[in-house]
Order: sequence, then structure tokens, then C-alpha cells
Amino acid sequence: MTPTLELRLKLLTHSQPTFVMTEPELPKNKDDLTDDELRLSLNNETGKLGWEELARHFARGVVITVAPNIDLIEVALKFARDDRKAVEVWLTSGEVAKATDIDAQRWHKNNTSFWAVVSAPFVLVQEISTEQSNASTH
Repeated sequence: MTPTLELRLKLLTHSQPTFVMTEPELPKNKDDLTDDELRLSLNNETGKLGWEELARHFARGVVITVAPNIDLIEVALKFARDDRKAVEVWLTSGEVAKATDIDAQRWHKNNTSFWAVVSAPFVLVQEISTEQSNASTH
């Protein structure tokens, strides 16, 4: 996408306006963000997703499940930062895992909803419990 140009009005010493075209500041690369900035970015990119929308990502083999007792944004941050030590602890405990065919069958049967965030190339998901789903609609 071509960045839009911002039109700025600049007054000269003779009070005659001239127009100067400048490019807006481009968003920072995620590697350039502080952890707090990246957390905020990931939080803003997190959304609800139904099984129907998630199924195509599952078919590509990129869905990672996150246990409900773990902060989804923190896991996404560690994936984005390639923090292998932290991710390995979660993988070993089973709190973070690659989605399985059994997961997909259950999600399809129950028409499960998720909180989801992309930490390329992965889609990290956390199931939304019935209680959470009901609370967010009231």
C-alpha cells in the first residue's frame, strides 16, 4: 500500500502560504517496538473469531492453542520476539500447543469461538468459554 501524503501548510516570513508535501511517519517494524508497544499493538490486533473463520488457518497447520490460564498477548509477544526459552516452557507443560485434529473436530461440533491474534506465521487462539461469551454480550 502506498503511503498517503500529508498536506501541510507552511507560512513563510512574508506570511504567504506555501504547500509542502511530506510523507507521514511509517509504522515501526515490530522488531523496533518496545515490549510495551508490541503488547499494545498485539492487543489492538486481537479479535473474536469463529471456527468457520479459523478452519482455513487450521488447514494450513498454523493454529496454536493457548490455555485459558495463560495471557494470550504475552504468548504472542514471546512468539514475536522468538523467545524460545519461554515458548519451550509452555510447550512442555502443554499450555501452548499446535492444534490437533481432535481439537478441530471438537471445535466444529461445538461451533467454538476464540480470541485470536496473529504472530506470523502463527494464529494463536484461546477458546472463549460460554461464560465469557455470555458476559461480553450483556
